[in-house]
Amino acid sequence: MPRLPVLFISHGSPTFAIEPGLAGPALTALGKTLPRPKAILVVSPHWMTRDPRVAVTPRPKTVHDFGGFPPALYQLQYPAPGAPEVAQRAIERLRAAGWAAEADAQWGLDHGAWVPLLYLFPGADIPVFQVSLPARLDGARAYAYGQALAPLADEGVLVIGSGSLTHNLYEVRFDAPDAAAETYAVAFAAWVNDAVTGRDHARLQQTMAVAPHAQRAHPTAEHLWPLMVAAGAAGADVPARRIDGGMTHGVLSMDAFVFGGVSDFSPN
Repeated sequence: MPRLPVLFISHGSPTFAIEPGLAGPALTALGKTLPRPKAILVVSPHWMTRDPRVAVTPRPKTVHDFGGFPPALYQLQYPAPGAPEVAQRAIERLRAAGWAAEADAQWGLDHGAWVPLLYLFPGADIPVFQVSLPARLDGARAYAYGQALAPLADEGVLVIGSGSLTHNLYEVRFDAPDAAAETYAVAFAAWVNDAVTGRDHARLQQTMAVAPHAQRAHPTAEHLWPLMVAAGAAGADVPARRIDGGMTHGVLSMDAFVFGGVSDFSPN
């Protein structure tokens, strides 16, 4: 099959699962345009380990890794099968690139994986597995991590980096209307969009050092690194397109990016 696109998805707050906003329908529309993957690989900041771990779980559990949210969230399930054989290929690819990857037979699907997949592939009938995010990364290392996973996109695997384009939880306002976005978050998201769609991956890897308001948009950078992973898995030679997901809770950009294979996709 032809090489699959690579995705970056902003998964926002866990309440995204029951509050689709702009991003939910856009992801559903995107899922309908994609070739059916052999498997889905998700890198999420909600599974961070010292060295890479790859979930080989045959039937991954839906992990409700959050607290204090509406009871309805804890009833949601995403009963997709795992992909142990494909996961072994991911381990091989990572090891070949010099990463000390190991199998993990326990991990399920954290909310960085299952919440956006509820919209992207609501049937939960495509095998899914997670690859952990190494704990000690910078932009260049996160990009290299994605490069190690890149060959899987040629093998029918949909590689997804799930994070958040902006992620200042100290300033989240759950009662803020979607239109009441903080100007710094809007400016940061626009800068990243220019770097991604302009295919300036060298500048993208320096986001935390040179982007406007970077330290405020990401007091800690773990939710930004999946974007670098996705960009590295795609490479700078493919076009990229932004999916407008709006700004929720005043400061959380829900934008996503599709790297490659975007000519037939229109989210609106």
